[in-house]
Amino acid sequence: MKCQSSRTRPVRRVSPAKSGWMFVAFLAQALLPTMSVSAEPPAPPDTAALAAAAQNPVADMISVPFQNNSYFGIGPNRQTANVLNIQPVIPFTVGNWNIITRTILPIVYLPAPIDGGIPGLPQNIPSGSTNGLGDINFTAFLSPASPRKLIWGIGPSLGLNTATSDFTGTGKWTAGPSLVLLMQPKPWTVGLLVRNLWSFAGQSNRESVNSFMTQFFVNYNLPGGWYLTSSPVITANWQAPSGERWTVPLGGGIGKILRIGRLPVNLQVQGFGNVVAPENAPDWSLRFQAQLLFPKG
Repeated sequence: MKCQSSRTRPVRRVSPAKSGWMFVAFLAQALLPTMSVSAEPPAPPDTAALAAAAQNPVADMISVPFQNNSYFGIGPNRQTANVLNIQPVIPFTVGNWNIITRTILPIVYLPAPIDGGIPGLPQNIPSGSTNGLGDINFTAFLSPASPRKLIWGIGPSLGLNTATSDFTGTGKWTAGPSLVLLMQPKPWTVGLLVRNLWSFAGQSNRESVNSFMTQFFVNYNLPGGWYLTSSPVITANWQAPSGERWTVPLGGGIGKILRIGRLPVNLQVQGFGNVVAPENAPDWSLRFQAQLLFPKG
């Protein structure tokens, strides 16, 4: 996808995104003590329930994930970009239904010069590294308050034209449907999230948006709050030539439900390699996430 050239104010070069690695350091300090081989107190009785709720995108629980994604090997210069997604999830109950609101606020760092990009963002930054806010996405899922074996949610998704730079957003307002399906037969959580967005307003000199995203997620829960996880995000830009549309990463990682003081936290780390990707796209990515959990009661 190409965008019109614009002047961006150069900022001090941060490589590979200072905020991202500060986040990594925080996770390392939190995770390493839990991996000690010495004896530790048993996990609280509600750990399994917390894990199930944390792994369910339409759970009736407030949570605030901070998800840091670092993308490596972009373009011929093998550069690194970074996106920190702040994703508050707030549910509301209306009769026999839950309305689960999910907002994604991306804080983007892009090096320069860069000939390439990351899924969902413009490409070809001519000079001066860029960081700032990307396009905010808001989704509201309607889901049964008392689901059966198959848990589902469906609703509208809206992309807001909030980017602070032409290079960190599309310049468009977008909208489309979103659907999530999952099952949680113990000790598994298996599901699928699907969304497609079309542009309907915005800057007339920017390319139209027709983008697809799907995320399958598989979690296998272990004793003590640990779990194995895989949740790659697969994207397609339908506006691109047929050979440049798809980005398909594969990979996974490990996570743990723990408590920092009295606050339950879901920590995880995952790595992904792109098996299908446009030219100059990243070779691989690393995701760290800290999800603050606020269960009812």
